[in-house]
Amino acid sequence: MKNLGYYNGDFAELDDLKVPFNDRVHFFGDGVYDATYSHNYKIYALDDHIDRFYNSAGLLDINIPKTKEEMKALLYDMVKKVNTGDQFVYWQATRGTQIRNHSFDPKIQANIWIVLKPAKIKDCATKIKVITMEDTRFLHCNIKTLNLLPSVMASQKAESIGCQETILHRGDIVTECAHSNVSILKDGKFITAPVDHLILPGITRMHMIKMCKKLLIPVDERHFTLKELFDADEIIVSSAGQLALGVSEIDGKPVGGKDGKSLKRIQDALYEEFLSETEK
Repeated sequence: MKNLGYYNGDFAELDDLKVPFNDRVHFFGDGVYDATYSHNYKIYALDDHIDRFYNSAGLLDINIPKTKEEMKALLYDMVKKVNTGDQFVYWQATRGTQIRNHSFDPKIQANIWIVLKPAKIKDCATKIKVITMEDTRFLHCNIKTLNLLPSVMASQKAESIGCQETILHRGDIVTECAHSNVSILKDGKFITAPVDHLILPGITRMHMIKMCKKLLIPVDERHFTLKELFDADEIIVSSAGQLALGVSEIDGKPVGGKDGKSLKRIQDALYEEFLSETEK
């Protein structure tokens, strides 16, 4: 099968699945999600993604009816039903199904969704163009919720002018991207925003920090400014699907390109880890 979907025990091609009208996701975007990629039918960094998924659900009091081990087993079972081992693996939990009301029954069980589609991670050798925008999202960006409208609009604006991502900022402080984390290299040091309520604790970001420490690249987890962003030796946009991409242009201005050696060391280390975890 291609583009396979799952909803509470039923699975089929996406166009053939039906979801109850009163699933709270339809009215409130009431749910959390996570996503990664598979290679050779092995799901990359699944333990880390599952931990983040359950943490997001816990912060919103969403009652997931499966243990972590049961959820991982379900994802692996679903991945094997697709006709290629290279897949985008997405799953979400919505709060449940009940008549529309802002408040909810705390005992209600979550609905489990899975979406699988053939896809490969991006080539890290390709540099991307980005734009900047004021970060207008809510103040719980550490929770990977389904309330993504500001990110949708930021992503669409970038695409409409031929760019691949939008870097968000609150005042002069850089936070993250519309659907990625952003970090910089400056004077041989890897600088990335701290994990707080303003950014998602990215799994690839976490793995980059580990790789930098192995490579003896100093790590500084702190907020950095727009000026530091534009003056950086390299800008790195990271996520599960692209690992770590360098940035060549921000708001039409050339950037980076001053420490390609360190950037490539980080990219190579991440890709080698991806292959080692997903080999047959």
